[in-house]
Amino acid sequence: MAIILVVDDELGIRGLLSEILTDEGHTVELAENAAQARAVRERMRPDLVLLDIWMPDVDGISLLKEWGTTSQLTMPVIMMSGHGTIDTAVEATKHGAMAFLEKPITLQKLLRAVEQALAKPTQRIAAAVAGLRGDGSGHAESGGNAGSPIGLVEMQSDLGPQSEQSFNLDRPLREARDAFEKSYFEFHLARENGSMTRVADKTGLERTHLYRKLKQLGVDLTRNKRGSGQ
Repeated sequence: MAIILVVDDELGIRGLLSEILTDEGHTVELAENAAQARAVRERMRPDLVLLDIWMPDVDGISLLKEWGTTSQLTMPVIMMSGHGTIDTAVEATKHGAMAFLEKPITLQKLLRAVEQALAKPTQRIAAAVAGLRGDGSGHAESGGNAGSPIGLVEMQSDLGPQSEQSFNLDRPLREARDAFEKSYFEFHLARENGSMTRVADKTGLERTHLYRKLKQLGVDLTRNKRGSGQ
């Protein structure tokens, strides 16, 4: 999960976004103006910033420009506004914003924008798979098969056949990530005999968030429950 900085001068907006994102498993830091945002960014180095455009002291576009010109725009930024126009969105994008959300922000649009902003480049999915294998190489291997197609990553370990999966990286990022996450959770569910408590503890997720995640990925929970009763 990520560290997300929410910058908005409206207390209600900060509270609502914090509640939603915390429920999704993220760590949320809050700032009500540019000065606080600068301090939190320096102290926490957030993975993502949700930045309101219209603020009383320094507006969001000016802060975005400042971070860009001082080489501090090292994280994705999603701009927010209740009075946005196409020109405003274009300007924000030109200065480095990854997305623009118009208030009132719907839950679906917020979560989609956050997910896309935090998405890792495709090649880093391969590195993550290699990390799970524990080979420390920083890149995925093909299990010794030099003839494997480019973009196909195999994940193997000595934990049994459940841990052996193939991932085709030559497809849209979201599809590749969803396939990897589904296999990851299915592996741990099988390993823990369908125990949601142990899987939540193992993966570092709250049970409610884990249930939502499994449902979103289409993981068949009944199969693991049946298997645990044998």
